[in-house]
Parts: sequence; structure tokens; C-alpha cells
Amino acid sequence: MYFEIYQETRGLMSATGGQWRWRLRAANNEIIASGESYRNKQDCLAAIALVKNTNSQTPVRGV
Repeated sequence: MYFEIYQETRGLMSATGGQWRWRLRAANNEIIASGESYRNKQDCLAAIALVKNTNSQTPVRGV
């Protein structure tokens, strides 16, 4: 598995640099998770760090 970050190249923001996004890819390159968009690369990397810090003790909530 690996995290991939990229800058959006489509839409209104493309002319001014675009927003940053991340996705988690499996060993077979399939996307298994992704995050929201961020205005700068550092915020995107910080979000990845938060995901990396989860563990088996992290609760799962929902119905």
C-alpha cells in the first residue's frame, strides 16, 4: 500500500494551481481510500499523517 498525492488539473482551480488531494492505493494499484481537497500541499500531507496515526484502537462509528 502507498499514499499518493496529486494536484487537481481540471476545473476552475486549474488555471491557478489547483487543490491538493490524497488517495491510498493497494499493492495492485486500486484506490481503497481518498480524502478531501486542500489548498496547499502541507495540509494534504498533514491529513495523511493523521490517517497513518490510526490503529486498531481507533473506534468505528456508524449505524
